[in-house]
Amino acid sequence: MRVHWRWTFLALIGVQTLHSLEEYAYQLYLVFPPARAVSSFFSSDLATGFLIFNGALVLFGLWCFAFPIWREWRSATALAWVWVLIELINGVGHPTWAIAAREYRPGVATACLLLPLALMLGWQLTRVARGDPAPAPRRDAWTA
Repeated sequence: MRVHWRWTFLALIGVQTLHSLEEYAYQLYLVFPPARAVSSFFSSDLATGFLIFNGALVLFGLWCFAFPIWREWRSATALAWVWVLIELINGVGHPTWAIAAREYRPGVATACLLLPLALMLGWQLTRVARGDPAPAPRRDAWTA
């Protein structure tokens, strides 16, 4: 497994954290029925349930980075692909929903950051699967 995609994964989790905060600030759990259903599963107070679910999601992402990915477990790339799928859905779904509604929808701003990161991580994982070498470190006048 190559090291270079680890940092893309961590960036993806960082942006997912911002995405969850944006969704919370603009009360996604009140305007999107699936978010309402998931939130209500965790608490009768939708805001609390939303925080619990999204907090657990971000913590799971950090756990994936700290253990399977950082320690190069066999499950690392499979878990990374699960995150690619989740963030592709976010990255496409939020803007599509906002365009269809012709107005801002919670999460759309940060979803536009998740999409390119998810695509980049998917591309990097594909390169790793093909056995392409990690990019060589760049040398410039400052590091020579």
